[in-house]
Amino acid sequence: MYVLYIGNKNYSSWSLRPWVLMRALDVPFEERLVPFETGSSWAAFRHFSPTGKVPCLIDGATQVWDSLAICEYLAEAHPGVWPAGREARAWARSAAAEMHSGFGALRNTCTMNCGLRVRLAATSPALDAEVARIDELWREGLERFGGPFLAGGAFTAVDAFFAPVAFRAQTYGLELSAPAAAYVRRVLDLPSMRAWYADALAETWREPGHEAEARQAGTWLEDLRAPAA
Repeated sequence: MYVLYIGNKNYSSWSLRPWVLMRALDVPFEERLVPFETGSSWAAFRHFSPTGKVPCLIDGATQVWDSLAICEYLAEAHPGVWPAGREARAWARSAAAEMHSGFGALRNTCTMNCGLRVRLAATSPALDAEVARIDELWREGLERFGGPFLAGGAFTAVDAFFAPVAFRAQTYGLELSAPAAAYVRRVLDLPSMRAWYADALAETWREPGHEAEARQAGTWLEDLRAPAA
């Protein structure tokens, strides 16, 4: 059975991607959650990942790190990771790669913290442009391939790559068009996403760096997480 190493569910957007994809596709795996450490998690994560980062997939003697590489590895053995149609598959891979390598302003301003509701202190032209691009991309996929997911009727890797953005939209109240906002609601209502969210809210440990990033983002309106241990 696959072993998937992940970080804290409240914080780790990169871990969410392969986790939610495998759950959505009913690919069996053993979850091993290793909490982030204060400052650097390099030493703790190096025990299972050559980069000292999460996620990392272990398949027997094979070690696969980086969320995009994990998805491509799974696609070699499991149908449904990418759309079956060539056109939809090309679009989905392009959109996932764009998310994987871009949107730095969104990542830096709106750190993932599933359990919070935050009023942003301020936006920036870069953040506004990235949110607009995501909205545009989502509407394009939904219109072009018919929905309800980005590349057609089934949840695939491209949806998994944007799953952390759905949590960010919820946390920070990002302004989206009606089709994009409806897509966020559909993704958040998936059983796999609800399971991740419930686990994230139940976490009682806090990592100071991630907490500080959320404080810098703006005013905390709600903290729905279990009390800190």
